[in-house]
Amino acid sequence: MREVLSYSRRGSRFTPSQQESWDAHHEKWVIPDEAVDVPGVSVADWFGREAPVIVEIGSGIGEATAALAAARPEVNVLAFEVWRPGVAHTLGLLAEAGADNVRLISVDAVWSLEHLFEPGQIHDLWTFFPDPWPKKRHHKRRLVTPGFAALVASRLRPGGSWRLATDWAEYAEQMQVVLDAAPEFSGGQVERWADRPVTKFERKGVEVGRDITDLEYVRVSDG
Repeated sequence: MREVLSYSRRGSRFTPSQQESWDAHHEKWVIPDEAVDVPGVSVADWFGREAPVIVEIGSGIGEATAALAAARPEVNVLAFEVWRPGVAHTLGLLAEAGADNVRLISVDAVWSLEHLFEPGQIHDLWTFFPDPWPKKRHHKRRLVTPGFAALVASRLRPGGSWRLATDWAEYAEQMQVVLDAAPEFSGGQVERWADRPVTKFERKGVEVGRDITDLEYVRVSDG
């Protein structure tokens, strides 16, 4: 695992409803941390089928995950989230939406992209409202860096899209600087993605006066 991580693990206490969702669904939809260390591990095995894989990094409490996955039953969605109460909440939303094409995992997403996926294996990538690490001394913890962009480019299929959203203007600018400089990508700021539901987190950002920035970058074909 990397020494400098783009996340911090928060409390793990469940509410009664989260505990109920966890008990009902975690065995089917949550991948144990140790599963990534199994020799010859296959992401498809976790879903029980071969299908295009969409990766979401930082699924939070699952509002976007459940809605987007339910509308795309033909794909497998692998959602990374280290906050266990958020995972438990997501399980309840997945059950309500009938989205059984999602698997959740709580290990480091950067390590996982490098070690669990073959080049070009990821169909699309979603990164909605990653931790902005607003203090300057913490900027090294931000997810979107030149190194991570290069890793994503190596794992994303040609023509695959990387959709990002943030409510921190300065982080949005950094994302654009990083991805505009990556020769493997073409794109930039776009209109709000209509498919992405407005979450409680997003509404809170708007209420305190933050603008939401949506970005989309497409993996340019090597040919």
